Amino acid sequence: MDLGLKDRVYVVTGASRGLGLASARALAADGAKVVLSARDEKAVAEAATELGPNALGVAADNADPATPARLVATARERFGRFDGVLISVGGPAPGFVADNTDEQWQSAFDSVFLGAVRTARAAAAELDEGGVIGFVLSASVHEPIPGLTISNGLRPGLAGFAKSLADELGPRGIRVVGLLPSRIDTDRVRELDALSGDAEAARAASESRIPLRRYGTPEEFGRTAAFLLSPAASYLTGVMLPVDGGARHGF
Repeated sequence: MDLGLKDRVYVVTGASRGLGLASARALAADGAKVVLSARDEKAVAEAATELGPNALGVAADNADPATPARLVATARERFGRFDGVLISVGGPAPGFVADNTDEQWQSAFDSVFLGAVRTARAAAAELDEGGVIGFVLSASVHEPIPGLTISNGLRPGLAGFAKSLADELGPRGIRVVGLLPSRIDTDRVRELDALSGDAEAARAASESRIPLRRYGTPEEFGRTAAFLLSPAASYLTGVMLPVDGGARHGF
């Protein structure tokens, strides 16, 4: 299936590894040009090199108010246009209510929540009809995940913001979509499994609750993201799509 991505230009944040990198890789594989951002300059440069000449790595912090405008400007300067953004941010510190400090909450709010809002706002101001804003959120939008209290607090609010933005931007022909990953086989998820003290047992227990009986792969997530960002999904907006192997049992 031709997704219609050839020569379209996207910004992908949090793209030096994990779900952000997998999504950028899928976009580039289908002919898109991508500006990757992440805080680690060396890691994001290596990721862009892996994707080839149609990718550019930019060291940037989502918590920095100047980052969104800089990324959009870089896309236009390097590739001549700007068609959309996928906002992916590394997960906040794990912990339960009594564990997480005010500093951890504030840091996560600045990066995960306010940084995403700023990026979406900057993109909305620059996109034309056919543009798209995507959010990588979490299954915690629908159901809290034990041990991820900060994420449980912030991700549902971002989903609400995304839904509001979809209503506002729809008349301009700009789409807003969200992806809700659960157990995808990334470094982050492996680290969370290890917190139990027995990573293999934790993984086996998680897989037993997933109808497909396995974790998803980053490549599977990336292909889903590329589809949602593509013109092939031109009548999808305001959707929050679980990417979880069927783990969510509600509609």
